[in-house]
Amino acid sequence: MTRDTFGGATNGGTNGGTDAGPIRVLIADDQMMVREGFSVLLGAMPDIEVVGEAVNGREAVDRVRELAPDVVLMDIRMPEMNGIEATREIVAADSTAKVLVLTTFDLDEYVYQALRAGASGFLLKDASARQLADGVRVVAAGEALLAPSVTRRLITEFSKLADTPRMSATAHAAYGDLTDRETEVLVLIAQGLSNAEIAARLVVAESTIKTHVSRILVKLGLRDRTQAAVFAYEARLVTPR
Repeated sequence: MTRDTFGGATNGGTNGGTDAGPIRVLIADDQMMVREGFSVLLGAMPDIEVVGEAVNGREAVDRVRELAPDVVLMDIRMPEMNGIEATREIVAADSTAKVLVLTTFDLDEYVYQALRAGASGFLLKDASARQLADGVRVVAAGEALLAPSVTRRLITEFSKLADTPRMSATAHAAYGDLTDRETEVLVLIAQGLSNAEIAARLVVAESTIKTHVSRILVKLGLRDRTQAAVFAYEARLVTPR
């Protein structure tokens, strides 16, 4: 599978299920054929279980509360509440569910808004069955996933933010709590390096990098590596190329 990630990729043959069982997935899309198609594709995977469906964003929020899925496949354009707002509510509720946004519209505004809302990944609906399953596994494992075409658009969007401060005073204060090494790791996360790649770059153990990443997320009050990457760009620690 070819993809760009903020945090690395997983092998398509790796079982992404946890010790407690398969990865539990909720599918939120207003088109029945899409929901049924994704359900069939993912249901054929031994390490993935589709536990429910939602026809709009509001129902998705309610179903997450009821079913406690590991991953939500979230469409963006839905009635009553769109996928971006639904993602924001799920994250605000401190749910452990990771959101993987799926859409036919790879537009800058949607990419950026979805990631800022707390989505852990972003794939286009023309992704193959393998890419879809791998995407679920990647975000369930706590990594971040961006389709290559989306990554290019995202970098362009970040470039537009050069003269637009977006960090709050609280975020600025939290950034000041980072050590020099943590700041260095944060920059490398934003550049798309995995833990193993960062460890090799800094000549330290991968376990050490995992500890740094965990501390960065706690200090900055961030949910995952995707948000850490967004933070790094907004803080202008990384210059889009």
